[in-house]
Amino acid sequence: MIPKSRRYKKPGAHQTIFFSIFLGFLFLVAIGFLVFSNWKISQKRAEFRAQIEVFKKEIQVLEEKNAQLRAGISQTEKESYWEEKIRQEGYKKPGEEQVVILPPEEEISTSTEKQKNFFEKFLEKFGF
Repeated sequence: MIPKSRRYKKPGAHQTIFFSIFLGFLFLVAIGFLVFSNWKISQKRAEFRAQIEVFKKEIQVLEEKNAQLRAGISQTEKESYWEEKIRQEGYKKPGEEQVVILPPEEEISTSTEKQKNFFEKFLEKFGF
């Protein structure tokens, strides 16, 4: 028969060492998980900062374009702008005359010489 005192033993040295190692391992796993999570978060933060910089530059470009468009709108509200635009298309005011300037005839003849084909140039050289 086994005495009662032996039946309910206190944990032995092996159990305490195993329990200490197990708790240490869990502690290291928890620390490793936290370090890995922190590293991932800092990577995401760096990506977001880079995106913010890109968006700031894009906003600046769009604001400059917006300012140019607003200046164009204010310019188109002037009558002189529309008058110049219509004159460029060839319209005139009542009572005005249009003048068309033609290029000199020399330029026209040089352009036709350029258009001659190889055979015509060959015949001219031999006097045919």
